[in-house]
Amino acid sequence: MTDTIDAAIAALEDDLALLPDWEERFSYLIDLGKRMPPLADAERNEATKVRGCASQVWIVPERRDGRLHFRGESDAFLVKGLIAVLLQVYSGRTPQEILSVDPKALAARLGLADALTAQRSNGLHAMIQRIRAEAAQPMP
Repeated sequence: MTDTIDAAIAALEDDLALLPDWEERFSYLIDLGKRMPPLADAERNEATKVRGCASQVWIVPERRDGRLHFRGESDAFLVKGLIAVLLQVYSGRTPQEILSVDPKALAARLGLADALTAQRSNGLHAMIQRIRAEAAQPMP
């Protein structure tokens, strides 16, 4: 995990900037998703399902040591890559750090706001809102 949430976003920005076009960037995102460990069958359930995505998406939160850790999965390769990006940014952070990130600014910084279809943008927003909703819950 990168020290700060801004550093994690900057690292992703740098990685994507190395690739000449969105075809290669999407391939990179798909590769990120393929490297994520799958969720257990029991973790893919109604409680972890993200509403508002065209694909099947599940995000599993864990609360440890005042931080939120996330795992996720999708049945679509590109969406799984988008989950991998969100986990790099948000997983292992405090709720305050998570809530400090403007979702639209994140998508814009990474170039996703312009590169994704409206349907994929809506799904990305739904995933971010799910993570932010988890961060808004009181820590035990």
